[in-house]
Amino acid sequence: MTDTREKPDVYAIGKKNPNLPFHPAVRAGDFIFVSGQVAKDADGNMLSGTIEEETAGTIESIRRILAEEGAGLADVVRVTTYLEDTRDFGRYNKVFGEKFKDAVLARTTVEARAVINTKIEMDAIAYKPRR
Repeated sequence: MTDTREKPDVYAIGKKNPNLPFHPAVRAGDFIFVSGQVAKDADGNMLSGTIEEETAGTIESIRRILAEEGAGLADVVRVTTYLEDTRDFGRYNKVFGEKFKDAVLARTTVEARAVINTKIEMDAIAYKPRR
C-alpha cells in the first residue's frame, strides 16, 4: 500500500468498489482523472436504454464524481469514449455536445467490443486548480 504522505497532492475520490483494483477517480495536483464510467444512478445501479439515455447517464456519472471535488463538466479537458457500436456515433455525439457545451476539451471515440452490458463507457480528465 502506498503511503499517501509521500504524495499529499494525489488522493482517491469516490467510493471504491472492493472487487476492483482502482478508484472512481484520482486527484493529482490540479487534475482530476475519472476512471471509465457507465450509466449508473446515484445509488450505483446500472441503467440501460437507448444510446442517448446511456450517454446522458454516463456523463451524469462523471458529473457526480467531479462534483465531489467542486468541479463540473466545464472543467473537463479530455474525454475518451468507448462505443459498443460506432453506428451510434451521431446520436451519442448529439447528447455529448449538449452536455459538454461549455467545455474546451479534446476527445477520442473508439469502438470497443469489450464493453459489457452497456452501449458506452467514458473516462475523463478535468483541470480544476485547488485554491
